[in-house]
Amino acid sequence: MNMSQDFAETVALKALGWLVTQDEVVSVFLGATGASVEDLRARAGDSDFMGSVLEFLTMDDAWVVAFCDANELAYEVPLQAAHQLLGASRAHWT
Repeated sequence: MNMSQDFAETVALKALGWLVTQDEVVSVFLGATGASVEDLRARAGDSDFMGSVLEFLTMDDAWVVAFCDANELAYEVPLQAAHQLLGASRAHWT
């Protein structure tokens, strides 16, 4: 699937919105990244940061399912959006 930059950014913003409503998940994200709640607001327009939100989300299948079900998205959309925002080669670090 070819995903537009605009759609990828929309998915990322939805992911950030979902993330901040999940107390346990947002705590893990903030702890893992060192970001603050203020950073979440300030960097919401930064493609690299938003891509990292999507990368984080895709670390756990249960998070992906919960996010996608809440937003009526196919389960592969968050990873595809991360690839669009960050470049597909970045996702293949192994």
